[in-house]
Amino acid sequence: MRPGMHAAFSTRLLDWYDQHGRHDLPWQHDIVPYRVWLSEIMLQQTQVKTVIPYFQRFTAAFPTVTELARAPLDEVLHLWTGLGYYARARNLHKTAQLVVRDYSGQFPDTLEALIALPGIGRSTAGAICAIAFQSRAAILDGNVKRVLARFHAVSGWPGKNAVAEELWNIAEQYTPHDRVADYTQAIMDLGATLCTRTKPKCQLCPFSADCQGFAAGDPTQYPGKKPAKIRPVKSTLFLMLENSKGEILLQQRPGTGIWGGLWSFPECPQEAEIESHCAALGYPVKDWSAQPMEKHIFSHYQLNYTPVTVQINKHSSVADANTRWVRPEQPGQLGLPQPVKALLDSYSG
Repeated sequence: MRPGMHAAFSTRLLDWYDQHGRHDLPWQHDIVPYRVWLSEIMLQQTQVKTVIPYFQRFTAAFPTVTELARAPLDEVLHLWTGLGYYARARNLHKTAQLVVRDYSGQFPDTLEALIALPGIGRSTAGAICAIAFQSRAAILDGNVKRVLARFHAVSGWPGKNAVAEELWNIAEQYTPHDRVADYTQAIMDLGATLCTRTKPKCQLCPFSADCQGFAAGDPTQYPGKKPAKIRPVKSTLFLMLENSKGEILLQQRPGTGIWGGLWSFPECPQEAEIESHCAALGYPVKDWSAQPMEKHIFSHYQLNYTPVTVQINKHSSVADANTRWVRPEQPGQLGLPQPVKALLDSYSG
């Protein structure tokens, strides 16, 4: 790197940000560690336009970390419904409780202490330090990886340790001592608005004249793509048990794993087991009918699920701590996976 390049990079980026950056996002107002942390967790693998309404609902329901810590997990998961990657919500709740218990409701201001909290990695901790505490700390989220990999033509998939370390070194060198909060917002903005994954707007980028990826003719080849992997397929039946009141039975899933802590339908692997499975739950089957199969894509596998409407002989709406009868049109303050919510919506419609 040429002498002075680090300072020139941040200066040019900040000049661009002052003129063209986004300055009116909800989390850019009333900047406190709690709001910065909440927005950074929500923005992990999720676009800004998707996050905005969730952030607004969360901060309205839980204006402080103390109120979030005191809230039932069901309420937190309910407000998270549709945002995906639900481990983020569970970790959010755990971290809120730890901040209240161990730090008297004040977020720690060091990278090490932040990284020790559930769901906070090195980049998220860096963003909190830079934006909330104005302390010099580098970040390397997906947008920043893309900007730096293209600018320096860093080949290889950032999921590999050697590639990630090279990008971290560049990120550390470019992070300025002054206006570090603005710089952090700016480099994320550049990746989100101009240096996009596909169809980057290189003609508008302040770095195109010096960008090695642009000079190579195809900046989209940087960073390298994740090696192709066949996504396994799992299949299940969603048993939508309906009682005489038109209520549907939901079960709370275990606290860890896919959809951990969320409310979903009882499941069984094949049609031949529907009646025995329902009987084991205490609900003899009167009649059932299968609907067309649907699919839901997770990061590491595809779930093929077949909704099965089950009429039961038993008319009870009594449930235990892990099951609940709900009105499809009004399931209450429960955390629901998106496919479950969609099926309830269509059922009530």
